[in-house]
Amino acid sequence: MSSARNLSSEEKLALLKQIQEAYGKCKEFGDDKVQLAMQTYEMVDKHIRRLDTDLARFEADLKEKQIESSDYDSSSSKGKKKGRTQKEKKAARARSKGKNSDEEAPKAAQKKLKLVRTSPEYGMPSVTFGSVHPSDVLDMPVDPNEPTYCLCHQVSYGEMIGCDNPDCSIEWFHFACVGLTTKPRGKWFCPRCSQERKKK
Repeated sequence: MSSARNLSSEEKLALLKQIQEAYGKCKEFGDDKVQLAMQTYEMVDKHIRRLDTDLARFEADLKEKQIESSDYDSSSSKGKKKGRTQKEKKAARARSKGKNSDEEAPKAAQKKLKLVRTSPEYGMPSVTFGSVHPSDVLDMPVDPNEPTYCLCHQVSYGEMIGCDNPDCSIEWFHFACVGLTTKPRGKWFCPRCSQERKKK
């Protein structure tokens, strides 16, 4: 401080410019770090949602297979009960009517054939019962507590840029929403703050 007092006005001005340039570089580095942090957060969030989607599909497949196996077990048990009932009825009719074996053989064959034809109806489970559609899995809700940014009031995604106005109410903007493809050099102000600065 004592040496700075002895400097001339030109030297003080040169030092002030150096300090301003150093501050600008520090701020630029800080913005880059924030940008990298937001991009990292976006990538992690995207992978988490993809894992949630895969997990939901896996659970849906397991439920569907369980339903198919339970339907198959119930249908096979029904088929066995039906077969026993027909055999009992056949035996009762044979005893009551006293028909000969030649007449009973074709009827028994017909009933066996009928049982074979009807059993696949019980054995075919309904695939759509209790299944989860992929569209229901993909339409996963967005975290309501996640902060929103930009003029579009959406969550952070892709490349974003911060407004250099410390009083900016929005602060961060998506490149596409403000018509940017690369990060501009120097200070950058959002459309709202630019209009306010022009009015002043």
